Amino acid sequence: MKRILLVLLLAVAPVSSAQAVQPDEVLADPGLEARARAISRDLRCPVCQGESIDDSNAPISRDLRLVVRERIMAGDTDAEVLAFVVDRYGEFVLFNPRAEGANLILWLAGPGVFLLGAAGALVYIRRRGQPVATESATETALTADEQARLRDLIGK
Repeated sequence: MKRILLVLLLAVAPVSSAQAVQPDEVLADPGLEARARAISRDLRCPVCQGESIDDSNAPISRDLRLVVRERIMAGDTDAEVLAFVVDRYGEFVLFNPRAEGANLILWLAGPGVFLLGAAGALVYIRRRGQPVATESATETALTADEQARLRDLIGK
């Protein structure tokens, strides 16, 4: 009995995590609905922050989904719809911020830190493989007085 219940729960689990888009939001034209879904997946919920507006049940996400569909029905391109939403909510709502302006620092920070780390590792490995620098022979040679004193200390 427990196994049957487990199988049923596992079969229903993917259905329970379905997208938050309500049936009354879906556009009649499948092509336009596909565009709306693609745009919605690229927009972050301002409340949930880790979910797209397509996956979020927050009221603001529903409003944003409706705005996206209204703009599509008005004839806007995907870029115009995104620009419309970004103008009102800022670039924070984009899952993939544009690589321009201040965002360019964020886009370049990861590769920059990686290159610095790789350069540091390379320098470390090269230095580790080299023998330790020794002092020249003239600096390490004992004078005659030092040799005599050393012999006295050793007892020879």
